[in-house]
Amino acid sequence: MAHERGVLEAVTEARKQAIAAGADVAMRATAENILGMSLRSLFATIEGYPQLHASENMLGLQEELSSTENRIAFARQHYNDSVMVYNTAVATVPGNVVAGVFAFKPEVLFAADAADRPPVAVKI
Repeated sequence: MAHERGVLEAVTEARKQAIAAGADVAMRATAENILGMSLRSLFATIEGYPQLHASENMLGLQEELSSTENRIAFARQHYNDSVMVYNTAVATVPGNVVAGVFAFKPEVLFAADAADRPPVAVKI
């Protein structure tokens, strides 16, 4: 029971950190990666309880979390595409002239390191 409590507390804490990350892209990426890993741990823990896994509420939660992960992935891709367009405009003529006058700087892409996304071991 202590392990399950720890998993739920980790998910709750990771969610709070992701919300509190604010506009800093690097902090937000790190917080959301931690949240994703803690959710995977939650799913792995649920697998150990067949009666919980088959619950209608749990199935709805899993579907909602999967849907949320997909929306986050889409938003990351949209953000990175927009940043690439912006960075290209800042680096090419005539955008670089305007960027120099107004001190526009290239932005950082929203990315995760491969080390931040280790595979989750699920015991069945």
